[in-house]
Amino acid sequence: MSAVGAGLALCLLVAPASGATTAADDADGGGGSGRGAGGWTSEAAARYWTAGRMAAAVPAGTGSGKSAAAPGESAGAPGARATAGAARSARHFDGVPSVGVLFSVDKDARAHHCTASVVRSPHRNLILTAGHCKPGSRAAFVPQYRSGATAQPYGVWAVERGFTDPRRTGSGPGSDLDFAFATVAPDGEGRALESVTGGNVLLRTPGYSTDVTVIGYPTVRNDPADQAVRCDVRTSRLTGQRQLRMECGGFYGGTSGGPWLSRFDERTKTGYVVGNIGGLNGGGPSGPDSHRTSYSPYYGSEIFRLYARAVAR
Repeated sequence: MSAVGAGLALCLLVAPASGATTAADDADGGGGSGRGAGGWTSEAAARYWTAGRMAAAVPAGTGSGKSAAAPGESAGAPGARATAGAARSARHFDGVPSVGVLFSVDKDARAHHCTASVVRSPHRNLILTAGHCKPGSRAAFVPQYRSGATAQPYGVWAVERGFTDPRRTGSGPGSDLDFAFATVAPDGEGRALESVTGGNVLLRTPGYSTDVTVIGYPTVRNDPADQAVRCDVRTSRLTGQRQLRMECGGFYGGTSGGPWLSRFDERTKTGYVVGNIGGLNGGGPSGPDSHRTSYSPYYGSEIFRLYARAVAR
């Protein structure tokens, strides 16, 4: 999305976390040294990203996509600038274990700036976000993030290695490829992420008009509640692009990378992920009301080729 929509928002992978390869390296088939390189493990991530450090982290400036606030946009609760006749607005809720935020400390990424979700995979260690997100150094994934909590309900997980499509661009046909995967290290008990949180099944987008549940985490700069938001909505096609669009207010900066879930199961809190906030301009239009409209890449063969690369060992 625009700066407003910018964000996990989860937008990963241009600069690597310590020990991770760059997006470009992975896109070209390169490889990193993997878990533990540079000492960046999930235990290290949990020690570094204390409750105090999370609370003190603030976005530094603006960015591309829904990972940062748009210039001139003030913070406000989702829907605060809703226009007359708007179809709907997202609601705050407690979140779900398979969706969380990305934290990092590198240049413009000094707080949770994107959203990511757990995707079912053979090694049970994979997350999905937007291709335009940049986690930077000491990147961590925090499932079902709770603002101000002394301990996060599902822990803090070190991001190891990212995978993006090298053809991705911010506009034109390349913006149809605004998705990314990243692997995370096991926790201190040796458990894989998916075994703790559960995961969503990656599925080809069933069509431009489909019912989805969209979840994201606006940054506190954009939404002082610092809490997950959710919207159940029917999508349409973004004219001129191989992308979906939805109309629902409240998807401010920080929501980039947030999953679009088909057949969301209220009991298991999981579904089939058929899209993510991202695409043209980072996932939405420009302007003060950009939080009301979000875009998503249309999942086809390209994302499954990237998925295959991410799960290969």
